[in-house]
Formats: sequence, structure tokens, C-alpha cells
Amino acid sequence: MRRFAIGATAVSMALAMAACGKAGDDKDSGSDASSAGTGSGGGSKSIGLLLPDTVTARYEKFDKPYFEDKVKALCADCKVEYANAAASATMQAQQVSNMITKGVKVIVVSAQDSAAIKSSIQAAVDKGVKVVAYDRLAQGPVSGYVSFDNVKVGELQGQALLTSLGAKATKASKIVMINGDDADPNAAQFKEGAHKALDGKVTIAYEQSGLWKDTVAAQKMSAAITQIGAKNIAGVYSANDGMSGGIANTLKGAGISGIPLTGQDAELAGIQRIVAGTQSSTVYKAFKPEAEAAATMAVDLLNGKDISSLATTTLTSGSGNKVPSQLLTPVSVTKANIKDTVVKDGLYTAAQICTGEFAAPCKAAGLQ
Repeated sequence: MRRFAIGATAVSMALAMAACGKAGDDKDSGSDASSAGTGSGGGSKSIGLLLPDTVTARYEKFDKPYFEDKVKALCADCKVEYANAAASATMQAQQVSNMITKGVKVIVVSAQDSAAIKSSIQAAVDKGVKVVAYDRLAQGPVSGYVSFDNVKVGELQGQALLTSLGAKATKASKIVMINGDDADPNAAQFKEGAHKALDGKVTIAYEQSGLWKDTVAAQKMSAAITQIGAKNIAGVYSANDGMSGGIANTLKGAGISGIPLTGQDAELAGIQRIVAGTQSSTVYKAFKPEAEAAATMAVDLLNGKDISSLATTTLTSGSGNKVPSQLLTPVSVTKANIKDTVVKDGLYTAAQICTGEFAAPCKAAGLQ
């Protein structure tokens, strides 16, 4: 009886220790875990999704649910482990480590810092984990990349600015450029495309990074006004809608109106500014096909399938890695085609766009 009691006690202690270990494994600093399918934890059916920040509205509102839904549709017993870096490269590195510990077999990551994450990706690959770069081309040995043609995005932005300038698109016209964060490789591609469209046609009188932050972009716009003069600015290139919001407020405060202001991401606030006339254009990168393409690639890699039919081109990352890539086509959005793009696709309803102060301009634009 004594031997039986000792054995039972040992089993109970072992079970308790295992339970503690399981609880510790489930902790994920700065992140939330959510599942798609019936999986009950990490392991061979787990796919990780790591997004870079919560400031950009699209990631939590669109990319995450679209990705999870597609994984569930393709693999009913797969689990999605999710985390958001909250704009911290250090936190994202820890999240990659956590995913490896949980036994995730494929990680889809939109890098907060494409260079800083290289060692984390290498560590994941060394453990047999496949990595898919999402929206931003991360450095290191990634297995595939899903995004849009980002140089084309910049070209669309630059061309939209020129179109809005009309006859004022001359070499004498002074343009302010507020680019994205240099840590994001996409920012360099947007910038490249914009310069391709603008150089030789207008004068870039002021160019700085807004770090993808509306507050920083507003400060840079204020500095540009001081340097160039409010009356001498013909238009503003902003790399995304988030920064455009801060820039639009600065322009209004300086008494500047009626000049072109670009954007990107087709955020609701950006679409509303276009309706109201305080922003001239944005670039719509349909989130659903991008998220679904990444989910499809992740599930294929999980199942050991070849992805060459999905990744039909190859890009070279900042680390020199040749990456099989799937690039989708972006669309320029102005007041004239809001109904035929973001509304038609169900991204927003006319009712969502045309609230309060935007009701009257919506009616004039034919949205209501």
C-alpha cells in the first residue's frame, strides 16, 4: 500500500508539472492567440501569423480575419497562432521564438523591421519551420513572399499626383514627399516608383521619412511649409493614408487647400478625405486576396506541396536571398472610382463612408 501511495503521488506531481509547463508555453508577450479549425495547440497543424503593428488599421480589421478564415477553409484541423508586434522589432523577435517553442511549422510574418528579423527567421528555419514573408519582404531564408507590386504602387501614387496637378505639373512646381519607414523594405519600393513617375516632371523640394506615423508626418509637413513657403507648395506625396491624415491637418492649419495629397491602403478615413476633397487619391491593395494568397501558400508549405504555381516570380531580398514571390496588382482610387472599387468589393458600404460631415460631399460624388 505504501509503494502504491508513493507511486500515485509521483504520477500526480508529474501531471502537475506538465500542466505548469503547458501553461508557460501558452504565454506570448504582447500578442493574442486565436485559432482557425479544431487544433488544440501547437504542433504539425499549426501556422503562425505575425503582423507588425496596430496603428495601421488594415492588419487587425482585415488581414487577420481573412487569413484565419482561409486557413480554416483549406485545413479544418489547422490552428492559427497569432501575434502583433505593436511596432516593436524586439517584440516580434520574441514572438518568432515563441512560435518555434509552440511547435508551429509555418510562420507567416509581416516584418516590423525587415533586417532585424533576419536572425529570427534563420533560427526558425534551422528548426525546420517554413517562413512566408507577408506584405513586406523580410530578409533571411524565407520560403515565399506574398504582396503587391510595390514599385507599381509608388508609380500609381506619383501618376495620380501628376494627374491631379493637371496643367500645374511642370518642373517649376514644388512637391513635398513624405515617405515611409526606412526599416520597411516596401517604403523604398514605393519611393522608387514615385520618383519614377515624378522625376523630371516636377521638383521635389522637400523629402523626408514620416516613419508611417501621422504625428511624425505632420511635423515633417510643418517643416516643409516653413522651408518652402505655404504658397509655393503645389502638391504632397504621402506614402500612406495614416500619414496623410496628419499631413491634411497640418495643411488645414496652415491655410493650404486645394492641392493634391496622395495616400495608400484605402483606409476609411482616407476614402472620406477623398470624398471631402482634402486628399486626392489613395492606392487600394485588396486585403482579402492578399491574405487568402498567403494562407494558401502557408497551407501548401505545411502539407509539403510545391508553391511554384502560386509564386510565379522571384524577388531578391535585402539579404540577397532569392525568394519565390506572388505579386498582386494594386489599383489607384480617386473620387471618381470609389464606388467601383472599395464599395463594389464590399470593403466599405456607402453608409460607412458617408457619415456626418461627409454626407453632403458623398451625395455630390454620387455615392448616395
